[in-house]
Amino acid sequence: MNYRMIRNVIGRIMCVEAAFMVPALLISLYDKESGAVTGFLVTIALLLAAGLPMALIRTVRRGFYAREGFVIVGLAWLVVSLFGGLPFFISGDIPNFVDCIFESVSGFTTTGSSILTDVESLPRGLLYWRSFAHWLGGMGVLVFILALSPLTRGKGDEMHLLRAESPGVIKGKLVPHMHQSAMLLYKIYIGLTVVQIIFLAFGRIPLFDAVTITFGTAGTGGFAIKNDSMMSYSPYIQVVTTVFMIIFATNFNIFYFILIREFKKCLKNEELRAYLAIILVSIAAITINISSRYASVGETIRHSAFQVASIISTSGYASTDFDLWPEFSKGILVLLMFIGASAGSTGGGIKVIRILVMFKAGKRAIYKAIHPRGVKLVHLDGEVMEEEIVSSVQSYMMIYFLIFFASLLLVTVDGFSFETNFTAVAACFNNVGPGLAGVGPTMNYSQFSMFSKIVLCLDMLFGRLELFPMLILFYPSTWKK
Repeated sequence: MNYRMIRNVIGRIMCVEAAFMVPALLISLYDKESGAVTGFLVTIALLLAAGLPMALIRTVRRGFYAREGFVIVGLAWLVVSLFGGLPFFISGDIPNFVDCIFESVSGFTTTGSSILTDVESLPRGLLYWRSFAHWLGGMGVLVFILALSPLTRGKGDEMHLLRAESPGVIKGKLVPHMHQSAMLLYKIYIGLTVVQIIFLAFGRIPLFDAVTITFGTAGTGGFAIKNDSMMSYSPYIQVVTTVFMIIFATNFNIFYFILIREFKKCLKNEELRAYLAIILVSIAAITINISSRYASVGETIRHSAFQVASIISTSGYASTDFDLWPEFSKGILVLLMFIGASAGSTGGGIKVIRILVMFKAGKRAIYKAIHPRGVKLVHLDGEVMEEEIVSSVQSYMMIYFLIFFASLLLVTVDGFSFETNFTAVAACFNNVGPGLAGVGPTMNYSQFSMFSKIVLCLDMLFGRLELFPMLILFYPSTWKK
């Protein structure tokens, strides 16, 4: 285990987090929010005091293996989340430390679940910080570090970090060098972010609102700066947000293919076709089901499209109280929570590509039952999938549901309804945010006990990091030679 390299990377990440707190500090200074100013100043000082010495550590061996890559990612997200919650606690705006950690973890994992009962009472500096956490966590903290500078000298070890932090099944390099791949991803990410801010600005809303809404959309997080989420914004703002939620939950490789004019690869991509088909079918089904609840067809389609985009992208914004919808529509939304976004996007959930692989593997199992001696391979995008990938997806699904049901059992100690507990775990584990009943779009997670909040925090981290980086941290042999 290359401990020096691990400490060096963690130190760099702490310094980067300190730098990213500066805009929030400036907003707090401008608004004369003394508590928030103190919170950010103290946290920045602590991050630099602990991070700089580690970042300056000389590494004899700069390379690392897959195990170290998973450990770095798991530790990095724990450190970022813990320090990210300090401004809320030091400022006194969220007096309970576990609640501060919950809010921070929810921000960085792009979940959007909140313990705040009155979001609008929070200082603007802290509102900006919690929304920016979505943006930074959406593409990945380690991906940002790789975009700034390579960690190793052309050895390709950085691929272990990208594989551990990026969501999905197949994560290849867009260009030969990982540093260039990370930089390209962030260029696309920043470009789309700027475009959405411009579109929202045309809706004549304050720049602060446009920026924070975009951060939540780009990171598919869903932290809102209003108590009613997106309900009080104009139809134009809701439509723009709907479109960009779908865009940011699309595999970023698609945007790269568009940039290099490889349109055939986009059309050939089975995950993209399945993702768009699920969205269209869900919107149509919900629109028909809730048609009597709104004044016009246009309003019905708008709310239906917004909520489908919000849930499948795991953004978690709300344009209406969908907890009041018929059971059929709510059932579709819960199903979309589990399906989630595309691989290689900023969204959470199981991912459309895994659903496709499991469906194809199921078809093969039926074929083998009928034709025991037959040979049937699993194809994706016209290419044969390696058996190792199919097996890894099946293993992932088994571990996924084991952790899900274990978490569900643990949070039931609070005594809430099954609908509340089930959708709370589903929303946190899949990084969605709002659930149904007690954790619906007009409710929050403040009623859960400290124990349940810690369980849900772990669920958010497990879900965002796709299980294995967190599991490896707790695996005893990880730390043995």
